[in-house]
Amino acid sequence: MAKKHAFIHGTLVLTFTGLITRFMGFFYRIFLSHAFGEENVGLYQLIFPVYTLFISLSSAGIQTAISRTVARKMSLGKPGEAKNVLLSGLIFSCSLAFAGLLFIQANAAYIAEEFLGDSRCLSLLTAVSYALPCCAVHSCICGYCYGLKQTKIPALSQLIEQTVRITSVALLYFYLKQDGTQPSVVIAVFGLVSGEFASALYSAKSLWGHHFRLPHFMPAKAAGNTKELLFLSLPLTANRLSVTLLQSIEAAAIPNCLKLYSHSTSEALSIYGVLTGMALPCILFPSAITSSVSIMLMPAVAEIQASGQQTKLKHLVKKAAGSCFILGLACCLFFLVFGPFIGSVIFHSATAGKFIVTLAWICPFLYVNGAFLSVINGLGKTAFTLAINLLGLGIRILSVFFIVPGFGIQGYLWGLLASQFLVTLCALLILKFNYKVN
Repeated sequence: MAKKHAFIHGTLVLTFTGLITRFMGFFYRIFLSHAFGEENVGLYQLIFPVYTLFISLSSAGIQTAISRTVARKMSLGKPGEAKNVLLSGLIFSCSLAFAGLLFIQANAAYIAEEFLGDSRCLSLLTAVSYALPCCAVHSCICGYCYGLKQTKIPALSQLIEQTVRITSVALLYFYLKQDGTQPSVVIAVFGLVSGEFASALYSAKSLWGHHFRLPHFMPAKAAGNTKELLFLSLPLTANRLSVTLLQSIEAAAIPNCLKLYSHSTSEALSIYGVLTGMALPCILFPSAITSSVSIMLMPAVAEIQASGQQTKLKHLVKKAAGSCFILGLACCLFFLVFGPFIGSVIFHSATAGKFIVTLAWICPFLYVNGAFLSVINGLGKTAFTLAINLLGLGIRILSVFFIVPGFGIQGYLWGLLASQFLVTLCALLILKFNYKVN
């Protein structure tokens, strides 16, 4: 009962915080679109695939590995080893993050011109690289807390990150405007870095003050812990890297393929900015709830698997996935009805409204996919997750290269819907036939 209470409490805390931060982020994106315009928002969004790629390399897989390993260590009554796992992960992840920072700064011009196709991204890439070490610290500590089913530090750090990001950008924007200077979209990147730094600082200070002292680090155990983390994180990192690399190709290709549909460079960037900076964040807003469920599911599944309680596992998966799917159906109906209003009145963009209505159909599949993939990761079968994600992304990329030139952005939206449906179907089949979860 205590474990069930911890799962529900953790989910509620993360959901509440996620809704607040997404609510803040929703209006922040409206502010960005009004302050910098659709084209500059598109330019800002263009750097995120590169940024996400290096986060995937340095911390994403390690965070999940830390979470699962810590949950297992705690279930075996080894809290000291759980702490040592985190410290080993921090050393490894931060080393990769600093290497990524140096690589981006040395090659920013080439990445901007040759990969992203716009030299204006150079300054944005250089600035965003400073966030990588902060992300590594923040991610590892969050992974440890999730493994313990403790959500206070991750939740507050998320809230701090969003607050600092929005506040710093708004203050700097209005200061420059008052000074007679036209603000550049680079200040949005400055806000991102400031937010990540604040969240990393808070996470480290909070955890160190309450849980850690230097003697907790055992060098003799470090090699074994690092090896265990690598064993778990390499498939996850390969998963995230492959997915992010394909997403980067997808993101860079969308504006170029839109040009083949007779759009100018400015029009293509504007459409891309509306899609990724307005419509998609709106669709993803309710996923704060399903993301919280997914985060808490993985360590819970790992713990149940270690205890061999198959019936309990089936019940947990059914309940979590069913709730996510029902939420998705409700959100689908909401966006179908209110999509045009949100686009025209809130974003001042009729195009955003059209995109929201089309994207509404992915909600049931998108929201439940997070739960399914988290369960599969919790069972330790990360290769399946990789295969599923690659299939979904492959369909999206094919739609970009082969449908967008003929049908415009609508072709990409069709591909996105098809990919989410197939991801749901594949995850269901894997759980049904391999783990008898049905």
